[in-house]
Amino acid sequence: MTHHDLHVEVRGPDGHPPLLLLHGWGSSAQNMRPLAEALADSYRVHTIDLPGHGASPPPPAPWGVPEHADLIHAYIDDEIRGPVTIIGHSNGGRIALYMASTPAHADRIDRLVLISPSGVQPERSWTYALRSGLATALKAPLQALPSPIRAPALDWLRHSLVWRLLGSSDYNTLSGVMRETFVKTVNYHLDGALRRVEVPTLLFWGTDDAAISRRQVETIESAIEDCGLVELEGAGHYGHLDAYDTVVSGTRHFLENA
Repeated sequence: MTHHDLHVEVRGPDGHPPLLLLHGWGSSAQNMRPLAEALADSYRVHTIDLPGHGASPPPPAPWGVPEHADLIHAYIDDEIRGPVTIIGHSNGGRIALYMASTPAHADRIDRLVLISPSGVQPERSWTYALRSGLATALKAPLQALPSPIRAPALDWLRHSLVWRLLGSSDYNTLSGVMRETFVKTVNYHLDGALRRVEVPTLLFWGTDDAAISRRQVETIESAIEDCGLVELEGAGHYGHLDAYDTVVSGTRHFLENA
């Protein structure tokens, strides 16, 4: 898959400072559109549908965070042609943090604005540990099967009722390459890499966010040297929609005081 396959919305005057907006898992560019429209008076705003989301086709094989980063890197090189500020929500923030902490990508990132970013190892409940252990136990005997029948046996397991009962609601709504992409992506954690992020970073986090905890965003804040955290009182996981005015004004202030 090349970046030419991506559905991208571009707004704002050509030649103005570039912004690249990345949505979260299961979302699309439409979710980031209010933010893009608000900033398009002063910036050249690129809003991407990530592979398998919105109007962009799925990847050719199960992808993880590194493959998504390579694709975004190619888009930046060919379409933006210089360092860019990435505004990332949830999984879009995970991809942005990976790029900023990885030497092969870091020089393409100018600043980060992250809204409830994923990427820090979450706290796991006992029910998660139980489901994970049962899933591992179910897969173990199938992994020992001869190669010709192992793949169809594993595919049968993944489509069985018991497997669906063990999976998350996000996992169960997916199929094919996107199901495996989900697994590879959401289980990619950046705790050890965060200290390599050297660009100025602004974090937004809603105090009622049920997906990303205070501990997770504080882990990011403490690991990145030049990082500030804005708490959005009463906002949930979609802080850029729940506290729209605060996120827009805070982002403008951050970008205009470089």
